[in-house]
Amino acid sequence: MRINVLVALLATGLAGCMVGPDYVRPTVESPTTWRIDYPMAAEVANTRWWEQFGDPVLNDLVDSALRENRDVRIAAARVDQFIGALTATRSQLYPQIGYGAEASRTRASRVGQPPLPAGADPYFSLYQASLGASWQLDLFGRVRRLSEAAQAQVYASEQAQRGVVLSLVTSVATSYISLRALDRQLEIAQATARNFGATARLFDLRFKAGIVAKTEVMQITSQYQQALAAIPAFEQAIAAQENLISILLGRNPGPIARGKTIDQLVAPLIPADLPSTLLQRRPDVLQAEQNLVATNANVGATRALYYPTVSITGLLGSVSTAFSSVFTGPASAGLVAAGVSGPIFTFGGIAGQVSSAEAQYEQALLFYQQTILSAFRETNDALTGSQKKIEEVAVQSKRVDALREFARLSKLRFDKGVAAYLDVLVAENELFAAELAGVRLLADRYTQLVNVYQAMGGGWVDIAAAMAPPPPSTLTAQAQ
Repeated sequence: MRINVLVALLATGLAGCMVGPDYVRPTVESPTTWRIDYPMAAEVANTRWWEQFGDPVLNDLVDSALRENRDVRIAAARVDQFIGALTATRSQLYPQIGYGAEASRTRASRVGQPPLPAGADPYFSLYQASLGASWQLDLFGRVRRLSEAAQAQVYASEQAQRGVVLSLVTSVATSYISLRALDRQLEIAQATARNFGATARLFDLRFKAGIVAKTEVMQITSQYQQALAAIPAFEQAIAAQENLISILLGRNPGPIARGKTIDQLVAPLIPADLPSTLLQRRPDVLQAEQNLVATNANVGATRALYYPTVSITGLLGSVSTAFSSVFTGPASAGLVAAGVSGPIFTFGGIAGQVSSAEAQYEQALLFYQQTILSAFRETNDALTGSQKKIEEVAVQSKRVDALREFARLSKLRFDKGVAAYLDVLVAENELFAAELAGVRLLADRYTQLVNVYQAMGGGWVDIAAAMAPPPPSTLTAQAQ
C-alpha cells in the first residue's frame, strides 16, 4: 500500500513533465506583394469559382467528380486511418483492463518429485478466473508526444484530402476546357476542309476546261488533303480527353456531355490577396507544417526513452480445483505490483533513434520551407500567366482578323485575274493555322485562370470538400 501511494504521488508530481521541444512555427520570409498587382478580392477565392464560367454542364461534371472520384474516397478513408491510429496511441495514457479464464485437466506423475502418495488420484482439475489491470505511467511524456505526433498526422491527412479535392476540381475544369477547345478546333478543321474541297472541285472543272494549269489543281488538292489530315488527329484527341474526364468522374471511359462552346465561356474573376494568407490556405503548405509538428513531437518521444518507465499491475481472481468453489472466498487470489525499468547501456541504440528523429525533423523543416517557396512561385507564375495570356489572346485575335481579310482580298485578286492562286493558298493556310492557334491560346487563358485558383487555395476547397461524400466508416457510424 505504501508503495502504491508513493507511486501515485510521484505520478502526480511528474504528470506535467514532457521531454523534448515544444513546436514553434518557423519564421517565414514572405513577399509583401505579387509581381502582378491585382486588387484585393479574397471573397472571390472562397466561392465555387467554376460556376463563374457560366456552363451548367461543367458544374455537373465537378459535382459528379466530387461524389464519385476514387482518389477523393481514398483520401477520406486515409483520414479515418490516422484517426484510428491516434485513438490507439492515446489509449496508452489509461489503464489497460482485461480478463482471463482457464479450465484444465491434469494427470500428475506417480514417480515425480515429490512422488504421489499411494492411493492418491493422479488426475485433478484446475479452474482459474481473473480480472487484471496494468498501467504504464507517462511520467516523461513519451505517450503524450506520440499522441501529439498522431494528432498532427490526422491534421496532415485532412490537408492531403483537401489537396486531392483541389487537384480534382481544377483537373476537371482544365480537362473540360481542353475538350471544348478540341471541339472548336475540329469544327475549324472540318469547315476548312469543306471550303478547300469545294475549291478543289472547282479547279478540277477549270482544269478540264483548260482555264487553269495542272500545278494549280495539285496545289489546292494538297491544301485540301492537309485540312482532311487534321480531322482524325483532333477526333483522336477528343476521345482521349473524354476518357480522361470519365476517369476523373469515377466512370468507365465514354462520351462526355457538352455545354457552352469555348467562345461562350465567361472568364472568372481573378482572386488576389496578400502572400502571407497563402500560408493559411494552401493544403500542401498546411500538410507540410503538420508533418513538421509530427516529427518535432517524435523527437521528444525518442528522447523520453532515456528515462525510466514506471508501471503498475493489479490482478484479482480465483483458483480452485472444483468448479463449484471457484467463486467462493477461499479460492480468491490477487496481485498488486509496481515496477521501474530503464536503460543503462544501450551502446547507441537510443542515441541512434534520437539522431534519426532529429534528422527527420530537419528534413521536414526544409521540406516545409521548400513547399512555401514553391507556393509563392506557383502563385506568381499563375497570376503573371493569366495577365499575359489575356494580352496574347487579344493580339492573336487581331492577327486572325488580319489574315481573314488577307485571304478575302487574295481571293478577290485571284478572281479578277491580277494574282496567282499561290497568294490565296498562302493566305488560307496561314489563316487555318492562326485560327487553331487562337483557340489554343483561349484555352490557355482559361487554364491560367484555373491555375490561379489552384495556386492560391482558398475557402473554396472546403466548400468543394463538403460536397464530397464521407468515407464508408463515417457513413456507417452516422447510420448507427
